[in-house]
Amino acid sequence: MFPLHIRLKKRADGSSAQSCTRVDGTATWQNLREGQAAFFTRHDLTHIAVETVLRHRLGFYGLLASGWNFSDFSSDWPRGRIPANADPSELLVGLLDAEHASGTRWSAIQFNEFVVQFFKSHGAAATSAITEKQLADIRAMLCDLLAQWATVPAGESLELSFDPDRA
Repeated sequence: MFPLHIRLKKRADGSSAQSCTRVDGTATWQNLREGQAAFFTRHDLTHIAVETVLRHRLGFYGLLASGWNFSDFSSDWPRGRIPANADPSELLVGLLDAEHASGTRWSAIQFNEFVVQFFKSHGAAATSAITEKQLADIRAMLCDLLAQWATVPAGESLELSFDPDRA
């Protein structure tokens, strides 16, 4: 199932495209318009950082590696909702997105409080806690990925390999 080859293409008009090629040679891709591209490129790079550092095999990129397509995550959920046994990547990435939007850095304690609150509101027990070290490692990897993306000229691509077993 792994590694998953990820290609993020930057376009001159501010839009972008992403393709993911699986080990069996099949691929999935999406185009993002200018307004979506800035948010979702950062969001997806955050997924790579979270899922790599925490070794999530069933997060967003793990699902893509297993055969899901980008369109499977659309509002009509053609494959059904994200499986109940999926790693909590989407929740953690969403919290990192909220942290970024707030302009204030949160502690691991704050992240864990949000996670507990989220699961409690959904009638479930919280998953394992994130440590300060893991959070620092995620932020460092994300910073590196964003720096790499910033240096990609329009018309070129950033190519990455996702493999949670080789974190």
